[in-house]
Amino acid sequence: MDRKMANRKLIRLSQLKRKLATENVEETDWVTFGVIVKKVTPQSTNSGRTFSIWRLNDLRDLGQCVSLFLFGDVHKELWKTEQGTV
Repeated sequence: MDRKMANRKLIRLSQLKRKLATENVEETDWVTFGVIVKKVTPQSTNSGRTFSIWRLNDLRDLGQCVSLFLFGDVHKELWKTEQGTV
């Protein structure tokens, strides 16, 4: 993990909104980690495309979640991922 994180900045998921608003993170090599705390049953768009929604949290502040929408090949490959996965 030390090797993978070398020269990268960790931004906690609970800090993400504030960091995006106050810092120029586009010029930084950064990573974040999240746990799937809730999965919504796969849904379909008006055009018939299926997608999933995951609610992610860093387990620091359970009131601060990020919604991740999965479409296309990513949805097809990952929609069965278990809640609680990091």
